[in-house]
Amino acid sequence: MKLDRLLSITLILLNRPMVTARELSEKYGVSIRTIYRDIETISAAGIPVVAWQGKKGGFCLMNNYKIDRQLLSLNDIFSILLALRGLSTIFSDCVIDETIEKIESLVPSDRKKDADLFFNHMIVDLSPWENKNSHNHKLTTIRTAISECRLLSFNYKNLQNETIRRSIEPMSLILKSSNWYLYGFCQIKNDYRIFRLSRMYNLQILEHKFVRKDKKFNESDFFAKDQRKPIHMKLRFPSHARGKVEEFFSDFPISTEKDGSLIVDVSFPEDEWLYSTLLSYGPDCEVLSPAHLRNIIKEKFIQAANIYKT
Repeated sequence: MKLDRLLSITLILLNRPMVTARELSEKYGVSIRTIYRDIETISAAGIPVVAWQGKKGGFCLMNNYKIDRQLLSLNDIFSILLALRGLSTIFSDCVIDETIEKIESLVPSDRKKDADLFFNHMIVDLSPWENKNSHNHKLTTIRTAISECRLLSFNYKNLQNETIRRSIEPMSLILKSSNWYLYGFCQIKNDYRIFRLSRMYNLQILEHKFVRKDKKFNESDFFAKDQRKPIHMKLRFPSHARGKVEEFFSDFPISTEKDGSLIVDVSFPEDEWLYSTLLSYGPDCEVLSPAHLRNIIKEKFIQAANIYKT
C-alpha cells in the first residue's frame, strides 16, 4: 500500500543521514519516478525533505528535524530493539527489519553512541551453533503455516526412536529454555500436542486451510515438572572438571575433598536421559551411590569398550 510505503520512507529518512532514490526504488519494488512522487507527497505533508544532487546526493531531512519521542524512554527503545534484533537472527523477515528501522529512528542522533554501547554490552542471538540454515528454515516454515492457517505435515521422531508422519493445525511457536517447540492440534491424536523442533523433519505446508480454534497454549499442561520420583545420587568429579560441574550442577550442593575432587549431591528422575548425561562426562564422573545406578553406568561403559576391542 502507498500509505505504508510513505510511512516507511519517512522513518528511513528519520534514521539515515542520506538515502538515494535508487535504494528506495529497489527496496519497495517501484520505479524511481514513483519514489520521487512519494517524496513530493511526504514534503507536502509538512516533513522537510531535502534533495541533494550529484554522485553522493540523495534525500535527507532538514537538520534538527525531530518527532515526538516522549512516549518511550531511551531504555524502552533499546530494550525493544534488543528483542527485535534477537528475532532477526532466526527469521528472514522484511517486516521485522522494517520495524527495527522504525524503532531505530526514535533514537536521537546525539544518543547513537549510547545505543552502540548498549548493544555491545548485551547481544541476543537465538540461532543455534550448528545447522543454522536448517533450523531457521524450520522456524520460517512453521511461522508461515501458522500465519496462513494451513495444515503442517512433518515426520516426528519420539524418545523411543519411532518416526511417525504427523499432520497438525499449527497454533504457536514456543521458545523454552533455549529449545523451540510447536504447539498445535494433532489430527492423528485428535488432541492438542507439543512437538520439539529438533525432532521434526521434512516439514511441508499443505494446501488445506483450517479455522483457528480459541484454545490458547497453557504452559502447565505441557511443561509441568516431572512427576516421577527422583533418585538421590552422589557423584565424584576430578578437580579439573570444576568448570563443567559448576555449570551443569549449579543448583545442587557441591563440596570439595582434600585431594581437590568434587562431590555433588543431586536428584534426578532415572531414565535414559540421566544415563546418557552421566556417560557424557566419560572418566570424569564416578557414581558413588546408589549402587544400582553405579552398576548400570559401569555396564554401559563395558559395552562401549567391547565395541572397540576389534
